[in-house]
Amino acid sequence: MVSMRMSDSEWQVRQDLAACYRLFVHFGWTDLIFTHLSARVPGYDDHYLINPYGLLFQEITASNLIKVDFEGQVISGDFPYNKAGHSIHSAVLKARPDVNVVLHSHTRAGITVSAMKQGILPISQHANEILGLICYHDYDVATDNAEECRRLGEDMSDKWLMIMRNHGLLSTGRTVAEAFYFLYMLEIACKVQVDIMASGAETVEPDQAVIDRLSADGLPSPDGPDDAVTRSWKAVVRMLDSKDITYRN
Repeated sequence: MVSMRMSDSEWQVRQDLAACYRLFVHFGWTDLIFTHLSARVPGYDDHYLINPYGLLFQEITASNLIKVDFEGQVISGDFPYNKAGHSIHSAVLKARPDVNVVLHSHTRAGITVSAMKQGILPISQHANEILGLICYHDYDVATDNAEECRRLGEDMSDKWLMIMRNHGLLSTGRTVAEAFYFLYMLEIACKVQVDIMASGAETVEPDQAVIDRLSADGLPSPDGPDDAVTRSWKAVVRMLDSKDITYRN
């Protein structure tokens, strides 16, 4: 019934975004009711979908996502939104008309690396694949802070991943699948880095030529998400569907 009141493309994006919320639960990336994932509404440059503030991510479904415009007006939905979430997501989507999805996390490993002065280190394959996609943003309170939003969009520039200092991680993508893939790679890179540094072992870095080559290979194709992104997304969605398909409702 709900899907009949919107375009097929919007309903598909809603299902993909709801799947991403459930994947955050599966991978342990949640933070109670906090953090937020958004997707631009197909056909509306200034409308986006985001989670109802107050629901756990395991409660998110395609139909209960709320639709908000860049001015903060709720277009459809029965819940409020997180004000800091609106500030962050609208700022990035305004600054980057070429991306449609923004994912924000407060994971333990992500926050830990965000508080390290050196940021992400080129000490794993995961890190080196996305090294050229990462930018950094100094911490400030996002809620109702126009200057913070301006800096956020400016710092993102042409990058696809952001390490928000003392805060967490943020990823973007042209599709939910692409944003999820980039965030997954960054999260694993952060976990590996934290584990290695906690062990006290001396790190080994690949030759710079190898780092540069892998980083170049990880740059997004202008033609759209690559095959690894698509195959990975289909695999994790199959995993979700084998466990619980209620996110699709």
